[in-house]
Amino acid sequence: MSFFSFELDPALAADPVFDLHRRGKMTMSATVPLTSRDDLSLAYTPGVARVCEAIAEDEDLYSDYTWVSNTVAVVTDGSAVLGLGNIGPKAAMPVMEGKSVLFKQFGGVDSIPIVLDTQDVEGIIATVKAMAPSFGGINLEDISAPRCFEIERRLDAELDIPVFHDDQHGTAVVTLAALRNAAKLLGRSFGDLRVVISGAGAAGVAITNTLIAAGVEGANMIIVDSRGIIHGERADLSGMKAGIAAATNVSGRTGGITEALIGADVLVGVSGGSIPEEALAGMAPGAIIFALANPTPEVHPTVAHKYAAIVATGRSDFPNQINNVLAFPGIFRGALDVKASTITDRMKVAAADAIAAIVADDLRPEAIVPSPLDPRVAPAVAAAVAAAAIEDGVARRAVAPEPAPVPASAPAPAAERQPA
Repeated sequence: MSFFSFELDPALAADPVFDLHRRGKMTMSATVPLTSRDDLSLAYTPGVARVCEAIAEDEDLYSDYTWVSNTVAVVTDGSAVLGLGNIGPKAAMPVMEGKSVLFKQFGGVDSIPIVLDTQDVEGIIATVKAMAPSFGGINLEDISAPRCFEIERRLDAELDIPVFHDDQHGTAVVTLAALRNAAKLLGRSFGDLRVVISGAGAAGVAITNTLIAAGVEGANMIIVDSRGIIHGERADLSGMKAGIAAATNVSGRTGGITEALIGADVLVGVSGGSIPEEALAGMAPGAIIFALANPTPEVHPTVAHKYAAIVATGRSDFPNQINNVLAFPGIFRGALDVKASTITDRMKVAAADAIAAIVADDLRPEAIVPSPLDPRVAPAVAAAVAAAAIEDGVARRAVAPEPAPVPASAPAPAAERQPA
């Protein structure tokens, strides 16, 4: 007998998407038996009191004797959800549930979706800090720029567990992996690539910083926002964009996207806008175009292929999907495995290199990253991230886990098994 009784709009009832989401996409289950009085006495009173007392005397036992060591909070304020914008916390919950089931499926990480009914920076920071003892890590999700930068920076500084804004760093990690392989396939020097990034929001800023950390010359990078090329003479820059101006575009180029793309080897689109075809004509021969806006890429792949040797998007119905699920499950798996206190640039670059290596022996223009469904990815990323955390001195369990074995039946290459 169901405790729930409600009528669904007939139009929604006939939609398989709504059928899948009815009553949510996740649940909670016990990891211990509860079938006898002895079970109850161990899992709850009186046995649980002994564990509580031990933790009270030695808080280092906390993560070993609670779920914290394997649990992440997925937190949003609903201000920048997918391509839908500021739709609020309740409308954001299906996405946060989806993120949680991806954590579990691909990384074996438990997570709890949390939607906050505030978009105040101080309120979000205070709330996350207050609930942080319940979790081993914080995954910030779909929080709009520029607030997301301050929220992540403050929480990372004030908490001793990993804080990771996936819209920034997950996108940056997978973009780096794809660009590593694209450059390798085309015989280009990665460090000398002339890169244009269209979009200076959360993803654009993170991609810029990650590519520089990985060896791309900042002097060769040009970032374009809604007002044009970012350069040191612009009077409207502050915060993150002022930092970008100081680190990139050393030649001081001005103008818009058309001027930015003259002679460029790489275009990374994370703006959500559109880029005219005539602007692409100025790119260097054999260019690389990553048009990552969803659901509508800045440049349609059929147009991009006229000017580029390699094209990627954020969509699953085209080859080379730049999908964050390649990154975040393994990153948190590795960070949790060694009880990392933060996620460093070295850990992000290590994650990207691990993703790139999965398909390094079978590179093709239509297969520069693994499929999001490839089961080899998360274990490889986790091992690389854990090792980098130990190297950076942010691991509190100084033993890197053994990489999980590759499944006996490895999946087909990415181009052959993109998800529907």
